[in-house]
Amino acid sequence: MKRYKQNLNVAGDVVTSYQTHVATISRPYLIKHAWNVGGMTTSPTTSKHINYVARELNLTVISESEFNNLAND
Repeated sequence: MKRYKQNLNVAGDVVTSYQTHVATISRPYLIKHAWNVGGMTTSPTTSKHINYVARELNLTVISESEFNNLAND
């Protein structure tokens, strides 16, 4: 990843933003996880990180519940 090097990390299939696991790569998807840091459950910067990774790796962003529904179909 060329951008957001300081606070975004992709290691294997794990995407972390500000040291919080926020998404998992399961091709062709990027599964966005629910998270809570200091009472916050959304962040414009973390959303940018997730969308950036998805664009760079050509993945579709979906929620955990959407992914689980796909697995159960």
